[in-house]
Amino acid sequence: MIKPDTHKNTGNHSDTGNDDNTGAHNGINSWDVEQLLQNSPYIWRGCEIDNHQLPYSSTGYPGLDSILPGHGWPQHALIEVITPSWGMGELQLLLPLMRSVIARQKWILWISPPYLLYAPALLRAGIDADHIIVVQLDTSCKDALWSIEKALQTQSCGLVLAWQNWLPNKVIRRLKLAAQTGKTLGVLFHHRNIKNSPTTMRLLLKTKEQHTEIKILKARGSYQKPSVLIDLYN
Repeated sequence: MIKPDTHKNTGNHSDTGNDDNTGAHNGINSWDVEQLLQNSPYIWRGCEIDNHQLPYSSTGYPGLDSILPGHGWPQHALIEVITPSWGMGELQLLLPLMRSVIARQKWILWISPPYLLYAPALLRAGIDADHIIVVQLDTSCKDALWSIEKALQTQSCGLVLAWQNWLPNKVIRRLKLAAQTGKTLGVLFHHRNIKNSPTTMRLLLKTKEQHTEIKILKARGSYQKPSVLIDLYN
């Protein structure tokens, strides 16, 4: 939102301090304006254009859906899930998504996961491990990136999960294009918050007591950065 420069000297009046807080004098503040932008059906915002171009699907968590543009995961995109360390609920967050992908009879590719796939736990969570292909952690970076790109370009693959901590933006742009071409969703897990990353969405996960805080760092179609607390295990 662009605010008027209340200190600008127009040449007609001296700066006496009376020009400050003009909005407050009129009974208008930034919260009022934001509510008007959010709730009025007569106001169109350019930042909302992309929401109507990308298909979305529910995350399976109503609280998270409520703060995401499109109210869910973008389906043909590349997103990032950032955690200080592995095992902070990043896979639990994606269980509803994985179930929906498998229900459509599509494959899920795991690239270089930092832990072994445990089929009984996945089965208890409603995930059929027969629909999961794993590229092992000791795979070379070159081969791992080739696998990510090819899987994203393949429409029989519904989801690509990749643990890659040091991808340059040039490579991320290429993977994003592959996801758009193959109409597949790719998720990059890592520990770094790359502020100028070209991905469609960046989420930060942190543990808070018995809950997981999910904060939106970037989401195409929204300038806000809200967060939500979710119990991922109930």
